[in-house]
Amino acid sequence: MNNQIFWIVLKRLRIPFLVIIVTFTISIIGMVLIPGVTSNGKPYHFSFFDAFYFVSYMATTIGFGEEPYAFTYPQRIWVSFSIYLTVIGWFYGIGTIISLIQDNALRKAISKNRFTKQIQYLSQKFIIILGYNNITKSIIEHINSQDLRTVVLDKDEIKIDQLVLNNFFPNVPAFVGQATDQQILKMAGINHKNCIGIVSLFENDIQNLKIATICRMLNKKIDIIVKSTSRQHTQLLLDMGLKHIQNPFDIISKRLYYGIIAPHIWLLEMWVYGNTLQLRHKDSFPKGKYIIFGKGRMGQAIIDGLNLADIQYTLYDATSQEYAQNKQSMVFGDTDDIKTLTDLGVTSAACIIAATRDDLFNLTVLKQAKILNPNIFTIARENSLEDTSIFQVSRIDKVFINEKILADITYNFLSRPLATYFIQEIRKQNEVWAEKLVANMKEMIGATAGYFELQVNLDETYALWLRLDNREAITLKDILRLRENRNSYSPVICLLALRDGTTHLLPNLNFNIQKDDKLLFAANAEAFEDLLYIINNIYELDYILNKNTLHPNWLFSKVFQSSKDKTAS
Repeated sequence: MNNQIFWIVLKRLRIPFLVIIVTFTISIIGMVLIPGVTSNGKPYHFSFFDAFYFVSYMATTIGFGEEPYAFTYPQRIWVSFSIYLTVIGWFYGIGTIISLIQDNALRKAISKNRFTKQIQYLSQKFIIILGYNNITKSIIEHINSQDLRTVVLDKDEIKIDQLVLNNFFPNVPAFVGQATDQQILKMAGINHKNCIGIVSLFENDIQNLKIATICRMLNKKIDIIVKSTSRQHTQLLLDMGLKHIQNPFDIISKRLYYGIIAPHIWLLEMWVYGNTLQLRHKDSFPKGKYIIFGKGRMGQAIIDGLNLADIQYTLYDATSQEYAQNKQSMVFGDTDDIKTLTDLGVTSAACIIAATRDDLFNLTVLKQAKILNPNIFTIARENSLEDTSIFQVSRIDKVFINEKILADITYNFLSRPLATYFIQEIRKQNEVWAEKLVANMKEMIGATAGYFELQVNLDETYALWLRLDNREAITLKDILRLRENRNSYSPVICLLALRDGTTHLLPNLNFNIQKDDKLLFAANAEAFEDLLYIINNIYELDYILNKNTLHPNWLFSKVFQSSKDKTAS
């Protein structure tokens, strides 16, 4: 890469350097050959060094004067000629250098060299994100707070500039290049030992399929997270062996289904994505007639969800583009529009869903529906994360944001994989089971419970690992005790254990912990920190396991007091 920069510079500056050398040579030779006169009237000649010194400051217009003696008229005539000759050559060289600095080929070569070095020096695990937009920006913001790095490729130089201006910390290496270019992918580190995955969430399913095929060919070991919204492309991706295929419309379909028939399963899933464990009035999806505006991919997904839930619906098959062509406006609400809503039965409907690709159209449809039926439940599709404030003040009951859904599920897979397993497992349960779990979690931990993941290894569970290494049998009951009183249990619930690819949902307290187990806990931050302290501190774990009759804090206080007494005496 450095050779490429060198040859670009050499190629651009070859003629300017030659011009400067020739002009300097002519001027220096003339100064050497033309005789001068000393202050005593004796003739003398410049040495080559003296001539070079004089021409150097003359050509650069610095001008130290005539030295060591005043010039004769022949010398001054030659200097006058040399000034025009060398200054023109010098300015030509400077102009070429300035032009070279602005040269796109050189800038790209320097950027490429810098990017390659950044990838080479990445010592942490990283993922390659293809395309920079609202979705991937949200993913980067979440991931950068974890012990995981990101690398970004985008064909649009403006987007890469926007990424740089966001000033992420730690720094996000980024480069302008086609995501389907194998050389660019190799340069981005697809074969790097620390690369663990590729993220391709473009709107175009064909493009995602092409990228997935190329990435699979370049490196079969890394995870490929890819978006696919059509069944045909999804099947092709599955045939390739890909496991992480993201379809936001399928997720919306499932959330709508569970929101209607099993609200507590829906609640547990939304809790994973940051909601509290509290079913509010607007979280209750109604049963009754639904009206759907829009028959695109989201409209079809909604229909699938309603069919599963055995809910009656009416579909208004019109897109926002068609409406704009017919009405020359995206604001829904004239006399014909109100008649359309009335004919669809909005006054007696339980819910109306605006699922087109235009946010303004969706908002105005729901606004008119609310005027005609103040009690109707409203659901909107929001197409972008750029500005959510309008939807927030519109008092819409539910808003599905495709970009946020994609960002959340991708981030969870990359940084919180057990949460994804947990969602998959709870969807296999029934509403009674989910309601009991929610009640138990609220009673033990509270509605604002968080969730935490850990793996049983030497880094994350030092003391526990040493015990297991000695073939000791330790159960969840052993480690889920209070630090202050080992006869009581901490407000922590183990939601899921993953062992050798097998999931154990809500393992009981007698579940034997083994090396490399991955555990998902529900707890508040303080309780989980206590759990981490116990399984990483030998003395705390000894006390919890009844190896010490006294608490480590008591032993420490006695040793500390004894030390103070000796110092005082």
